[in-house]
Amino acid sequence: QVQLVESGGGLVQPGGSLRLSCAASGFTFSMYVMSWYRQGPGKERELVASITSVSGSTNYADPVKGRFTISRDNAKNTVYLQMNSLKPEDTAVYICNALRRRPIRSDYWGQGTQVTVSS
Repeated sequence: QVQLVESGGGLVQPGGSLRLSCAASGFTFSMYVMSWYRQGPGKERELVASITSVSGSTNYADPVKGRFTISRDNAKNTVYLQMNSLKPEDTAVYICNALRRRPIRSDYWGQGTQVTVSS
């Protein structure tokens, strides 16, 4: 049974930091591109950051570049999102995604964890 379980969300003041974790099970984690998406109130889901399966190359959305860092630990089947200098506009549900395109496309989603940035 495939599971992606996010944790680490919460309420933080502007300028603060949070570290999100996504623990994966039920599939070969090391073969998947792992990503964090977010969906703010009244907004569409957007890609925040992704990290490839082999080289560990990373990609970030422009609004979070320089503030967020995605990383993965294949031994622990876990992907992380370190979020620094948080802003109120970062408020959203943060959702973990696992994607593999070959040989057959496989796409898994977590339930999400709420991040609220407010004073």
